[in-house]
Amino acid sequence: MKRSRINEIMAAADDMIRSFGFVLPPFAYWTPDEFKANAARAQAVIAARCGWDITDYGQGRFDAMGLFLFTLRNGRLADLQRGGGMCYAEKLLISRQDQLSPMHTHVIKAEDIINRGGATLVVELYGSDDRGGFAADRGGVVRCDGIERAYGPGDKLRLAPGESVTLMPGDWHAFWGEGGDVLIGEVSTVNDDETDNIFREPIGRFAEVDEDVAPKHLLVSDYRRWLA
Repeated sequence: MKRSRINEIMAAADDMIRSFGFVLPPFAYWTPDEFKANAARAQAVIAARCGWDITDYGQGRFDAMGLFLFTLRNGRLADLQRGGGMCYAEKLLISRQDQLSPMHTHVIKAEDIINRGGATLVVELYGSDDRGGFAADRGGVVRCDGIERAYGPGDKLRLAPGESVTLMPGDWHAFWGEGGDVLIGEVSTVNDDETDNIFREPIGRFAEVDEDVAPKHLLVSDYRRWLA
């Protein structure tokens, strides 16, 4: 993705988020130079990979297959493993109309996916085989706003604003906005986007960036290079 396009997506996403009465934390608006200057006291943000995350899954078709994310907070895997401490994460996502977030599951992360506002969020579901792999012929059970709901292979949940679904490891899912763009909340156990996203197809999790202009704000995938 071109950095100029990423900068545009950030600005549009911030406008949409604010339109629903939500404001991102102060570090979201640091310039790269400000982030460098504050890096020593922002180690928790950097280590947890909190911040801007815009992906086309390495496919170069953001409008058709892509996702905007902002990680607001994220705990530590060590706390999750010992069963105490900061074991949770929270994100905001924007799924545009008909923009596919492709079929995937997680090994560790359980997550609530919440329609925070906008259009309808469609979530397509499949179950897992005995090894946790994608199973085209299996369904499962999820909870929608706490109420159990069985799903068959390929069933599609349609979540209106305020509605949510709880997905457990092994619930294979893809999603997109229907009828317009959707602001999504994600509340989950500790999140590791580098290792805990298992895609059905062999695609990447992060975008490859073409530095045609300077970044307005750093992506989480920029931290290692810019803040080393």
